[in-house]
Amino acid sequence: MHENANSLVVLDFETTGLSPNQGDRAIEIGAVRIVDGKVTDKFQSLMNPGFRISGFIEQYTGISNQMLANVGSCGEVMTQFADFLGDDNLLAHNASFDQKFLNAELNNINRKYFGQFICSLLVSRRINIDAPNHKLGTLIRYKNIPSDGAFHRALFDAEMTAKLWLLMLDDIEEKINHEFVPFALIQKLSKTAKSDVSKLLTRW
Repeated sequence: MHENANSLVVLDFETTGLSPNQGDRAIEIGAVRIVDGKVTDKFQSLMNPGFRISGFIEQYTGISNQMLANVGSCGEVMTQFADFLGDDNLLAHNASFDQKFLNAELNNINRKYFGQFICSLLVSRRINIDAPNHKLGTLIRYKNIPSDGAFHRALFDAEMTAKLWLLMLDDIEEKINHEFVPFALIQKLSKTAKSDVSKLLTRW
C-alpha cells in the first residue's frame, strides 16, 4: 500500500439508481491507476445488473439495455476488478456514493478491498475555495482541464477525476512546500474545518 497520495486507484461507477440498499446495482465501472503521479493502468467494463434499467438512467448515462444485454454479470466484472485493485488506496469524486456501491458489489461476491478511501470532492472544498461549486464538470472547467468526452461514463469520469486530483496535489505540495503529499495528510484534510485548513497545511 502506498503512503503517497499520488499513488492510488481512481474509480467511478455508473449505477441503476442511488442506493444499493434499495436494490440498485452497478452497470459500469471505470478506474485509473496512478503510480507516482502517472497513469499506469486502466480498467473499464459494463456489467449486467440482471434487470432492465430505467429510461432515465439510459438517458443520463448513455448506457442502454441493449448495451447491457450481452455483457458479464456484476459478479464476473467485480471479480476482475477486485483482482485489478489489489491493495491500492482508492479515490473517487463524491466517494461516499462509489464506496457504498463498491462495498455492496464486493460483498455480493465475498471479496473486499484493503486500501483506504478518500474523496476528491471533500478535498476540493478545502483547497479550491473559489470554485463556483465542487461538481466534477465544474472543477474540470475551473482548473482548465481539456475535456472532450462524455461525463457520466465511468472511465471518462475516472480519467477526469485523476487529472483533477494531480492538479490538486500540486496545489497542496506548494502549500506545504514539499513534493511528497502523504495519504495521511489527505485523510486529515478531508475532515478539517475550512477555517483550520491553512493552519493544518502550515504545520504539516
